[in-house]
Amino acid sequence: MAESATLSNPKSNTALSGERADLLTQLAAARRFLRFTTRDLSDEQAASRPTHSELCLGGLIKHVTAVERGWADFILGGKSLMKDFDDMTEEDFAQRADEFRMLPGETLSGILAAYEEVAARTDDMVATLPDLNSTRPLPAAPWFQDTHWSVRRALLHIVAETAQHAGHADIIREAIDGAKSMG
Repeated sequence: MAESATLSNPKSNTALSGERADLLTQLAAARRFLRFTTRDLSDEQAASRPTHSELCLGGLIKHVTAVERGWADFILGGKSLMKDFDDMTEEDFAQRADEFRMLPGETLSGILAAYEEVAARTDDMVATLPDLNSTRPLPAAPWFQDTHWSVRRALLHIVAETAQHAGHADIIREAIDGAKSMG
């Protein structure tokens, strides 16, 4: 049987082990790969779209930041902090689209700092939540087939979303200048 990681949580000055340490270790690895794709890039490069996709590296990190913040809010406050899909406005959809691009005045360092802030909040939340099994009702959306998610499931979604976009970022970075994050 594989052993779980043990991590130190500096905020609570406690050691984490087992499932919580495993969740944070996996999330840290995905975050590290995502951030690594931006090493040594200018703001212009981070905002560039070198593939047929609309995605850019700065925008991917903004999106992952927003997703992580949103699901952490969901864990702490429930679905009241998220809109049902049918209640979303054109402004909501425009704001979501802006998550995927760097807007005038945004810098890569600012985007990374915001990501670090959200990541620290999530890490502390994972370390201190009383129960990963508690469930929350999900907002109504065509992509949800469940009506409730556990805290654990929401955390796993954050890990999956981060890892998925780290892969996207690796492709974009390679298209910018040939640098690879993995392999």
